[in-house]
Amino acid sequence: MAKFLALLLLAIVVISVMQTPIMASQEEFRLNKSKYGPGSLKGLQCPSQCSRRCGRTKYHKPCMFFCQKCCRKCLCVPPGYYGNKAVCPCYNNWKTKEGGPKCP
Repeated sequence: MAKFLALLLLAIVVISVMQTPIMASQEEFRLNKSKYGPGSLKGLQCPSQCSRRCGRTKYHKPCMFFCQKCCRKCLCVPPGYYGNKAVCPCYNNWKTKEGGPKCP
């Protein structure tokens, strides 16, 4: 009986340890989605978010122009200075006539 209880307790501990990272990653995604996902911004927030996004490029003026255009349409700007576009599908999928990415 004691072995059964010890085994049951060990199984509960293992299951709870395995569930913790899964729950944490889901919560982190939920937070990022609400902060950066589609419709997470208002039009007035676009200049400041694009300044952040274009802050480290040497092509600041064109980056700002296209970022603000994309932001007004999609109401989101991905986190960071480069990449991470999957967070904002509209921003990621808007293409030029040639098929290249429109949004920086």
